[in-house]
Amino acid sequence: MRGRRAVVVAGLVGVLGLAGCSPGDDGGSARPTDAVTASAAPSPGSPTPDPSSSPSPSVSASPSASPSPVPVTGPDQKLVTMTVSGGYAGVSKKVVLRGDGTVRATDEGRTVVRRTGAAQFTKLRTLLGDPALDEVPEFTIDMGAADMYQYTLQFDGRTVMTDRSAGQPALDRLIGALEAWLPKG
Repeated sequence: MRGRRAVVVAGLVGVLGLAGCSPGDDGGSARPTDAVTASAAPSPGSPTPDPSSSPSPSVSASPSASPSPVPVTGPDQKLVTMTVSGGYAGVSKKVVLRGDGTVRATDEGRTVVRRTGAAQFTKLRTLLGDPALDEVPEFTIDMGAADMYQYTLQFDGRTVMTDRSAGQPALDRLIGALEAWLPKG
């Protein structure tokens, strides 16, 4: 059964890539019940968590925990990569934040590399360090909506795909901050 679910999710991702996504930023026509949300299933043989036991503080972040900037291990480190695709016109945009504070943004073949200021760099790293990002599902796409943008973010060893149809405030703040770095018109 687990293999079948992986095939269905992979098939949905492929269909979404072919169908395109809309330029509407808010996904306002979407109904929350139409959204498909999937997280990685535990691998076979992995222990099932005991719901009666309380999680250790190191495993689960407190919702009231304040974000702190993610650490930088070197100038070539990719802190986050965001790809925006789809829409009626079939856009393809990409933003990469590196450990040296540079942002490489690509839109329709044009690439711009800019350096963040110290405050901007700290803000972006703090958005990445928000504990609420740990709770964001790996796949949130509204299957009832057409022509929406699809956002794929890679950070902290994980990949998150969304069309922003489901309310994920921490993820939405990060996406908004990264979109600001894309070349204008």
